[in-house]
Amino acid sequence: MASQMESMLKHFQNNNRIRDVQAHSAKVHSVAWSCDGRKLASGSFDKTVSTYTLDRDRLSKDHIFRGHGDSVDQLCWHPRNPDLLVTASGDKTVRIWDTRSSKSAATINTKGENINICWSPDGSTIAVGNKEDLVTFIDAKTHRSRADEQFKFEVNEISWNNDGDLFFLTSGQGSIHILSYPDLKLQHVLNAHPANCICIEFDPTGTYFATGSADALVSLWDAVEFVCVRTFYRLDWPVRTLSFSCDGKMLASASEDLVIDIAYVETAEKLAEIPCETPTFTVAWHPKRHLLAFACDDKHERDRDSGLVKVFGFPDS
Repeated sequence: MASQMESMLKHFQNNNRIRDVQAHSAKVHSVAWSCDGRKLASGSFDKTVSTYTLDRDRLSKDHIFRGHGDSVDQLCWHPRNPDLLVTASGDKTVRIWDTRSSKSAATINTKGENINICWSPDGSTIAVGNKEDLVTFIDAKTHRSRADEQFKFEVNEISWNNDGDLFFLTSGQGSIHILSYPDLKLQHVLNAHPANCICIEFDPTGTYFATGSADALVSLWDAVEFVCVRTFYRLDWPVRTLSFSCDGKMLASASEDLVIDIAYVETAEKLAEIPCETPTFTVAWHPKRHLLAFACDDKHERDRDSGLVKVFGFPDS
């Protein structure tokens, strides 16, 4: 374990550069890598989606996708098809985009202003949550709703587990609600935090999931036994975003603190921290390399640096 820590620390000492990519004309809300790691996508307050191709250590901009009538709040890629991604917007639509085309592949009308979205591990279903705490499950092929689930608590983020047989929701009450899938029957309620439970992320190996809370803590949970195994407590502000590295050994967490914390999962020890000039609300590790994409709040509403996507470190190979 000590040698792994030393190797990771050496990696960050040798690869601690940050590169900026001008992505949008306004704040970036979400960044995510395609399943093969060749492309990065970002969604913005400016109502657009941008995609970029990764070539060794450089990102080059491919497309700007337009069509949403409101802010693009969250996006995710198809888990198996590296050309497809889906976006959630406050314009009461979900859009599927094919990066080989300049237009959206499908527009799906929804019942409210959408704020979060995820794709099932097998790619068959898209789940979208709106501001009224309604989660809609959409057939990814027919683009029709399979089910609507109205919740009586504040739903902050949604996710399937890696096997796709459980569906997780983080709540404003600090709890994690776990439903069976596809029948959506409540199985467990985990009292995870004393404050608003904001975000949730599963590690690629299926061993753990992590939650971030308004109490400024990150909790690491056993994904099978549903017990909390350790906490990370270096941030001072509500934890807004989490991401596990491709090997599941590192966890990045960010908030309104002016750093992104990178921790060693098995001990919670700090491996590195990335300095930021403004709060960070979205981070995403590359699916195959130790490369972290993130986006920060704009310094000023009309700052020339508005809409930047940042990349930390470089590929190992």
